[in-house]
Amino acid sequence: MSRPLHQSSDTPPTPQFGGRIRELRRKAGLTLQALADEAGISVGFLSQVERDKATPSLGTLASLAAALGVGVNWFIAAPRPADAVTRAGARAQFSLADSSLVYERLDTHLPGGTLSSLIVHLPRGYASEVTRHTGEEMIFVLDGEIRQTLGDAVILLGPGDSLHFMGDTPHSFANVGAGPARLLWTGTSPRIIGSPDQT
Repeated sequence: MSRPLHQSSDTPPTPQFGGRIRELRRKAGLTLQALADEAGISVGFLSQVERDKATPSLGTLASLAAALGVGVNWFIAAPRPADAVTRAGARAQFSLADSSLVYERLDTHLPGGTLSSLIVHLPRGYASEVTRHTGEEMIFVLDGEIRQTLGDAVILLGPGDSLHFMGDTPHSFANVGAGPARLLWTGTSPRIIGSPDQT
């Protein structure tokens, strides 16, 4: 009786990038047909690729990447687990010109990733401007008292409280406590605060 074949542990795993292609296509406002035409492949094959039912050649993947305005590494790079770790006390901190906020970056460079995460340090009395943008956000208060305005709602948040909302709702926040505050911000908003390796 023949023995079942097992994949060697030394064989690298096949990248699963169908979801990344689908997400970029949707963000670009392209239909399956439009992207398939741009990349020079059939719409049926593209549909299978997006569902990880088919694996394109490197050349086809390069064509898809070009049509979507990214490099091939956006789909196939696989960072080492150690590169995804940030350590307390060793994370990059930065601020923007004329702002009293200090940001501590938690997210790392993940090809194809859309999630950003920061610890935001707010001095006493800080109040942000009202903003709105695409994407999803969640804040979790680590220290202090935060007044979050979300549309017409005004919400007071203390340590351990969280708020999950869509960024296209006009929103702002302020530190209304007696001292500094810290909050954990996570979202799928565009990276408007530089790339992960910038400080």
